[in-house]
Amino acid sequence: MSRSDLLALSAIVMWGGLAALGVSLSHVPPFLLTGLGLLVGSLIALPLSRFRPAAWKVPLPTLALGLYGLFGFHLLLFIALRTAPPVQANLVNYLWPLGMVVLAPLLLPGSTLRLRQVVAAVLGFAGAALAILGRSGDAAPAGAAAGALDAAWHPGYAFALASAFVWASYSLLTRRVPPFPTAAVGSFALASGLLSLACHAVFEPPAALSARDVALIVALGLGPLGGAFFLWDAALKQGQPQRIGLLAFLTPLLSTLVVVWTTGQSLSASVVLAAALIVGAAWWGSRG
Repeated sequence: MSRSDLLALSAIVMWGGLAALGVSLSHVPPFLLTGLGLLVGSLIALPLSRFRPAAWKVPLPTLALGLYGLFGFHLLLFIALRTAPPVQANLVNYLWPLGMVVLAPLLLPGSTLRLRQVVAAVLGFAGAALAILGRSGDAAPAGAAAGALDAAWHPGYAFALASAFVWASYSLLTRRVPPFPTAAVGSFALASGLLSLACHAVFEPPAALSARDVALIVALGLGPLGGAFFLWDAALKQGQPQRIGLLAFLTPLLSTLVVVWTTGQSLSASVVLAAALIVGAAWWGSRG
C-alpha cells in the first residue's frame, strides 16, 4: 500500500464519522454547522504552514477552484437533501468516486480509462447503494422497506448529481492548476466557511449552541470538515486519481458502520455484502 493510499484512507476514515456527528448535531442549521466546521478546519493550516500566512496564498483562479469544490459541493448537497428524499439524494451524491474514475481521461492529460477500472467503479457504486439503501430498509418496519424508497423523480436529484460532479471534478482539477502547498487548503476552507456563514445569515434562523455543540463542531472541523480535506489533497498530489476514486467507495460503507455502531443496531447481511463488494472492487480495480 502506497503513501497516497494511506493518506486517502485516512481522509475516508474521517469522512466515515461525518454521519454520526451530523446526527448528534442535527438540530444545528446546516449552513451554520458547515461554516463553523470549515472555519475550525482552516486552522489546521497554521501548523502545516509553520504559522506563516504567506503559505496560504494562492492565485485567484486556484482560490476559485477551492471555493468551487468546498463551498459548491456543500451548497448543492444541502439543496438536494432539502428538495429530494435524503436517502436517495445521498446515494446519487455518492456517484462522485465513479465520476473521478471516468472523468480522469477528460480532465487530466495522459490519463487513460481501463475496462477493469470502469467495472470496479460500477461494483463499488453497487456496494455503496447497498450500504445506504440496505440501512434504510433495515431501519423500516417489517414489510415497509419498499415504501421507504421513493421511485418518483425529484428535482433535488439534479442537485445531488451536480454536487457529485463538483467534488469529482474539483479533486481532479487540483492537478491542473499551478502547484500549491497542501497548507493552502486552509484558504479554501476559510473562504468557504465565511460564505457558508453568510448563507446562514440570509437563509437560516439564528441558533444558540451549547457547550456540547461547540465541542462536537470542533471535532467536526478537525476531522470530516477540515483534516480530511488536507489529507485528501495530499493524497491526490502523490497518487493516481482513479485508484483513489475507487478507494473512496469505502466512505459510505464506513459511515454506515459507524452509525450502526453508535446507535447500537445489529450488523445486517446487506452491510456485510456491501463491504465485500466495495473492498473487492477497490482491490481488483487497483491491480495492474
